[in-house]
Amino acid sequence: MTRSLTLRAALVSILIFAAFIMAWHLATRGTGTVQQMDPEYAKLMGATATQGKSAMPGPLDVGSKLWEHLRRPFYDNGPNDKGVGIQLAFSIARVALGYLLAVLVAIPIGFLIGMSPLMSRALDPFIQVLKPISPLAWMPLALYTIKDSGLSAIFVIFICSLWPMMINTAFGVASVRKEWLNVARTLEVGTLRRAFTVILPAAAPTIVTGMRISIGIAWLVIVAAEMLVGGTGIGYFVWNEWNNLSITNVINAILLIGLVGMVLDQILAFAGRMVTFPE
Repeated sequence: MTRSLTLRAALVSILIFAAFIMAWHLATRGTGTVQQMDPEYAKLMGATATQGKSAMPGPLDVGSKLWEHLRRPFYDNGPNDKGVGIQLAFSIARVALGYLLAVLVAIPIGFLIGMSPLMSRALDPFIQVLKPISPLAWMPLALYTIKDSGLSAIFVIFICSLWPMMINTAFGVASVRKEWLNVARTLEVGTLRRAFTVILPAAAPTIVTGMRISIGIAWLVIVAAEMLVGGTGIGYFVWNEWNNLSITNVINAILLIGLVGMVLDQILAFAGRMVTFPE
C-alpha cells in the first residue's frame, strides 16, 4: 500500500513538473514583432527587443546555462566572477558554523529550561522579546560591533537558529513521561545521568524537529544576509547577477538554493527518523 502510494505520488509530481515546464515554455517563447531601432539602442537592449523575445528566459535557456555552471562549478576569475560551487561552499560553511554554535548554546539552555520551572519562568520574558526580532535587524549592529561581514553573517545565522532549537528542546524535556522520571528517582539515578539516559532519548525526536526547523531558517536567512554584506556566497551571487541583468543566472541560483535547502532538510529528517522509536 505504501509503495503504491509512493509511486502514484511520484507520477503526479512528474506530471505537475511537466505541466509547469510546458506552461513556462509557452509563456516565454517569442511572440513579439521585430522593431526597427537605433543600432546603439538595439545593442543595449539585446535580443529581447530586437528579436521579439520574452524578457523572461525559457526553460531551455535556463537548462543550458545550468549545465554550464555544473560543468565548471569551481572556477575563480576574480572577486566578482566565481563558480556557483565556490559560492555555495562559502554559504554552507557560514551556515554550518553559525548553526553549530547555536546547537552548542540552544540545547543546553533548552535542557535547563525544561528541567527547571524556575529557570523557565525567569528566561521566558527574554525569549519572548528576542524571538520575534528579524535576524536581519541584527545585521547593522553586528557589522558595527564585529566589523567583519563574514563573521556578521555567521552571527545572524546563530541568532536565527537559536530559538526553534531552544524552544523545542525545552518542550521535549518538559514533556518526558513522569513515570520514567519517577522510576529513575526510585533507582536513585543522579541528575546528570538521568538527563543523558532518560530525558535525552525521550526528548530527542522533539529536539531534532527543532534542529530541522532551524536549518531551514538558517539557509533562508544566509541568502538575504549575503545580499547585504556582499563579497562571497550564493546570496551575493544572486545580487551580483541581478545587477548584471542576468535573469537566467538568477533563476539558476534560486534553483540551486532550493536543492541545497532540500538536502539539508532531508538530512535532519533522516536523523529524526533514527531517533524516533515506537511506543
